[in-house]
Amino acid sequence: MLSVEENALLTQTDPGTAMGGTMRRYWLPALLAWELPEPDCPPVRVKLLGESLVAFRDTSGKIGLLDEFCPHRRASLWLGRNEECGLRCVYHGWKFDVDGNCTDQMNEPEQFTDKISIVSYPTVEMGGVIWTYMGPPEHQPPLPKFEWTQVPESHRIVTKVHQECNWLQALEGGIDTSHAPILHRTLRPDTDMPGINIASPFARGKAPHLVVEPTDYGYRYFGVRSLDDEGVHVRAYHLVLPFHQVRPHRTMGGDAGSAGHMWVPMDDHNCMVWNWYYTHAETPLTEDDRLLKSSGNGPMDVDFANGFRSTRNRTNDYRIDRRAQKTETFTGITGVNTQDRAVQETMGPIVDRSKEHLGPADRAIIVARQLLIKAVRTHQEGGIPAGLDETYYTVRATEGVVPNDMDWKEVMLPEMSSASA
Repeated sequence: MLSVEENALLTQTDPGTAMGGTMRRYWLPALLAWELPEPDCPPVRVKLLGESLVAFRDTSGKIGLLDEFCPHRRASLWLGRNEECGLRCVYHGWKFDVDGNCTDQMNEPEQFTDKISIVSYPTVEMGGVIWTYMGPPEHQPPLPKFEWTQVPESHRIVTKVHQECNWLQALEGGIDTSHAPILHRTLRPDTDMPGINIASPFARGKAPHLVVEPTDYGYRYFGVRSLDDEGVHVRAYHLVLPFHQVRPHRTMGGDAGSAGHMWVPMDDHNCMVWNWYYTHAETPLTEDDRLLKSSGNGPMDVDFANGFRSTRNRTNDYRIDRRAQKTETFTGITGVNTQDRAVQETMGPIVDRSKEHLGPADRAIIVARQLLIKAVRTHQEGGIPAGLDETYYTVRATEGVVPNDMDWKEVMLPEMSSASA
């Protein structure tokens, strides 16, 4: 459990908060690159860390991320005209470039553009994602070169979906390996509904023994499940601070890969969940891989035009099917990640962690909270929080069944880094 004060420390990310200041030390995913498909295309609203922003791709292709509200009379620049290397407010014609400089004032007979600017954050386009850095310029960290951002576009998929709760309970749900073969299991092996096959080693294994090993970027962790005489099923992950998970994944064709999530605070009651996966194989992903049929994050599941909201959400009770809950899947909710959102959102906007009762299966959550508190304290003391250098660039995840007469860690560790591949 956390105290009320610690809970507030970790969950509040608006400007001026301790966690908000810490978060601003990292590169943050802001938009999918296809949201700004071409120069001078319409601007896009972005909500990050309690700030209302607007993004645009200018005439030369550069990307600007500005305060949404014009400094003249506070009209929304989302209404603006994206033209001639700047975003022009439609109210009085004030215009701003990607660096936030005011370049024109149509309503002023004697312009004073040199005295006007707007908040602007640097951006970089990488891995099909537009990232931004919102912290002090002198502390800008190395670029977020996760391995998935460096593979060809044909070998990766990146999506996002709006989740209506605080970022921390979403992250904690994602790194909680003990829930997965329960919440996400099917009730029979031949069902057409998505989920973890009840006949798989992951679902058949006993309750997991968790091993969590801190690293300089966060930690690596293992869920070890006994299969009696068959050996042990081991599922190996990474947590890269402040909100990145790397987990095992296989393509529809069975090729090994890694997948993961980024749980990015929009404000204290909402987060954007970024989902990615890529294949380690030489062959590209198939169209079936790209449809994301089992996740609840695919094009049939998320309303891109309505803020990336899930079509199965709180307003329609996630379209839970009570008949299917008795015969097909443990929840009766379609989509593995939709199931996650359902349990996490119905906890309320911010969970009161002082009322929890944690056990050994929650070790990954407990250590994550400790590392996040340490990161905040380090930032407050003027130090460098964990997860800002390049040591996470090569991390991968893996899983498999290891015979009882073998050391499972010796088997798994070489597969947890591309440097060992």
